Amino acid sequence: MYGSDASRITAAGGPVRLILRSWPPVRRWLYWTHRWLGVIGCLMFVMWLLSGLVMMYVGYPSLTAAERLAGLAPLRTGQARLSAADALARLPPEVREQAPRRIVLEMLADGAGGTAIPVWRILDAKGRAHAWSAVDGQPLRAFGAEQALWIARSFTGQSGGHVAETLQRDQWTVPQGLDLLRPLHRVEMGDAAGTELYVSSVSGEVVRDTTRHERVWNWLGAVPHWIYFTPLRADAPLWRDVVIWVSGICIVSAVTGLVIGVMRLRLRERYRNGRRTPYSGWMRWHHVAGLVGGVFVLTWVVSGWLSMDPNRWFQRAAPDSAGLARWHGPLDAAALKLAALQAPMPDARELELLSFDGRLLLQWRDGAGVSRVVDAATGAPLQLGEADIRAAAGRMKPGDAITGLQWLQQEDAHWYSHHNRRVTPVWRVSFADAAGTWLHVDPASGRILGTSTATSRVRRWLFNAPHSFDFPWLIRHRPAWDGVMWVLSAVGLVVSVSGVVLGWRRLRKGRPS
Repeated sequence: MYGSDASRITAAGGPVRLILRSWPPVRRWLYWTHRWLGVIGCLMFVMWLLSGLVMMYVGYPSLTAAERLAGLAPLRTGQARLSAADALARLPPEVREQAPRRIVLEMLADGAGGTAIPVWRILDAKGRAHAWSAVDGQPLRAFGAEQALWIARSFTGQSGGHVAETLQRDQWTVPQGLDLLRPLHRVEMGDAAGTELYVSSVSGEVVRDTTRHERVWNWLGAVPHWIYFTPLRADAPLWRDVVIWVSGICIVSAVTGLVIGVMRLRLRERYRNGRRTPYSGWMRWHHVAGLVGGVFVLTWVVSGWLSMDPNRWFQRAAPDSAGLARWHGPLDAAALKLAALQAPMPDARELELLSFDGRLLLQWRDGAGVSRVVDAATGAPLQLGEADIRAAAGRMKPGDAITGLQWLQQEDAHWYSHHNRRVTPVWRVSFADAAGTWLHVDPASGRILGTSTATSRVRRWLFNAPHSFDFPWLIRHRPAWDGVMWVLSAVGLVVSVSGVVLGWRRLRKGRPS
């Protein structure tokens, strides 16, 4: 490289000469950076890959809709005396100015004997919970430890248990989405599964459940994977910065490793030992596995880094509350007559009031999670057609043309089930607005089940696809998806574990290079 050929090349001009002169320092920087950042990077990769495998089967504890409905007592509408309109009228005047997010009638445990009463629950526009007894109209607030125990026993159907503590947050309730429901009562049920429930002191709702199995496996799964330790995660901006910077360091480690790996590979002229790699032992494993799985490791960590939305590239716009109000139209709660209320299913656990185009709708859900939506005036099921969707879309975004209206009977690359089940069939509405908005609409209720923009769809391919491999053709055949994830993770672990061994050996020598 530095003989006559190099002299002939450098005579070509200044830029080439500058590159050749600077190459040795650049090469030293590559080796030094990969060697020392790799000590941190490989440790993180081992942790992320192993914890990611755990998360394939045990997710972070949450109270699913199915679990919540199964824990509610069968709904007894005949006991209700307070109407939905009267419950809304009891909201503070400043709260009534905006349409509420949710109006629900359900049962609430009201005593140690397991008795339950119907209650109206209203979630206002700012996400604050309000509740009133539907029997006597009294407001329900400030639920104490004794009431929390009654609620937990009714929810689980068990007679034991005790309130272990009342807390603001712990490892399983740290996300900020629960902030408006704190403090929380943690109830230990004392059963074989080690069930623990968290009951809100504000609303009296069970907001989270965990089992011993979930808690143990999450210390090996989501907690280390997301760096989700309570003191750090409680400060959301700090947690986000830590994850972004740690991921960034690992990206540099992976990129420099790939560059060095390609530099040291000989495909035509082999090394003296006849191999294409100059290394042996652990170093050889690291080099070969890095060439095979390095791209996967790199794309995996880059996609994880992108999930934290660095520089706010994928920041979502605030919900268009005015547009949503126009989509649904006014909710005429006074049209609901409690005396004539009949559930269309035998095991109804919840009644939610909805509206579409000014029509009052009733959505019933049973203990198995089955849902039925009927018109409050006629009792007939709702089935929205193309004309209904076009009219609602025109009301919601009057200045933007509708570019597409699709009837999706099957899932596709942008509407699919993976860890959460998606409703099908749905209507997909596309708008010609600056954001490239799509809506996915439930034809049985008129509810907007999901929104996306051009930016969020790009993020789907930059994060979800390379990080979770949630390609529709793969996740529809779950054993195949598992196999792909295990094989790729195994290759990544060979790269990472060999890097940890090499880093440990170098640290033991105690000498930089």
